[in-house]
Amino acid sequence: MFERFTKGARDVVTGAVEQSEREGADSVDDGHMMLALLDVEGTRASFALAALGADRRRADITRALAEARRRGGLTQADADALAGLGIDVEEIVSRVEQTHGAGALAGVGARRERRGIGAWIGHRGFTRDAKDTLERALRIATARRDRSIGDEHILLALTTRPGIVAEALADHGVTRAAVERVLYRA
Repeated sequence: MFERFTKGARDVVTGAVEQSEREGADSVDDGHMMLALLDVEGTRASFALAALGADRRRADITRALAEARRRGGLTQADADALAGLGIDVEEIVSRVEQTHGAGALAGVGARRERRGIGAWIGHRGFTRDAKDTLERALRIATARRDRSIGDEHILLALTTRPGIVAEALADHGVTRAAVERVLYRA
């Protein structure tokens, strides 16, 4: 599949790996791909993100992602639903962090502590969700009858996959409908 990626899409994938490495994460996830999309320039996805104002809100989007990771991957909607049942997610996160350290639910650095620093050398895998996003990008490109998979297809895939990335993007005006409107005048 990777041979069908445009240069922009390849840049997003390699940028996601770099994001993961900078964070000390065990693997590459959707959030890393989203952050890499915000870093690329001169591509269809970067045009759409700029048109929707997301490029100017990178810090806010990054903060929203970090907060969701801190909550163990719960979306704000999940936290609100639990609050409706009387469960204070913030209180639980605080208690876990008091016992196990900051970011304990985010899972960052867990592999380094378990296996030593050498575990970080070599191939960095993609999470099941990240792989699913890349497969969705392929399906979106195929449905549009595009011959290659571009970074715009990855962006569209991220907006359609339920979870913290789609929520963070939607909270900042980046939805599938908005991206399609900008890119395809749909």
